Amino acid sequence: MATRAFSGSSRIRQAAIGLTLAVAIVGAWLAIHLFAMFAFDLTWASLPVAVVMAVVQCWLSVGLFIISHDAMHGSLIPGAKRTNSAIGASLLFIYAGFSWRKMRDAHFDHHKLAGKTGDPDFDENNPTAFWLWYQTFLKRYFGLSSILLVSSVVTIYWLVLDVPVTKIVLLYGAPAIASSVQLFYFGTYRPHHHNGAEFADRHNARSEGFGPLASLLSCFHFGYHHEHHCLPDTPWWGLPKERRKALNKGHSA
Repeated sequence: MATRAFSGSSRIRQAAIGLTLAVAIVGAWLAIHLFAMFAFDLTWASLPVAVVMAVVQCWLSVGLFIISHDAMHGSLIPGAKRTNSAIGASLLFIYAGFSWRKMRDAHFDHHKLAGKTGDPDFDENNPTAFWLWYQTFLKRYFGLSSILLVSSVVTIYWLVLDVPVTKIVLLYGAPAIASSVQLFYFGTYRPHHHNGAEFADRHNARSEGFGPLASLLSCFHFGYHHEHHCLPDTPWWGLPKERRKALNKGHSA
């Protein structure tokens, strides 16, 4: 894996951009979540609005994970290991009750062993089967802590705060589940699955041919996955630039 040399000014700039975008994403997620649970009136007439909110919340949930992923690599705030860890751990817990240390260690193993035996993100027994691989993915990452978090939130919202269960399912549960599928499909399966074509190099990863907007909407540019494996300290919002550089060099991932 290659790393970049940082000047003091570039560190400050990267941290400023990363934190600004993180605050915007997390703030939007919280605002929609709180409005949906405690202010929005779910009726048949308002159902189309609810569906739009659920779709946006799914995308923002992907964003929560991507920010925590940048924190794992230290690219959210370069040189601030403790702050990265604190932010990343908080967002992983909000996202699905994930353990920071477990997820971080597994992700580093993924980078070391991408597409090989021992890669926690790879299903060597089902390298072409989306749903079987996704089931393996769920078994490896969604454990007791995730079940306890979701159960606690649902119980408190429904039985203590009297939030209708239909709102909880549509505007909390569905976006969370859909975001896991979105993350897996665009961030793991498509970049690493076997499709009969050789990978470009030892990273066993490929990049999407999406334009910047489609890339942002699909998975916060995580589809530029070969660039991420080559330069893992590049923040999510910097991947389109690295992708353009690769294409200009005639590199095909």
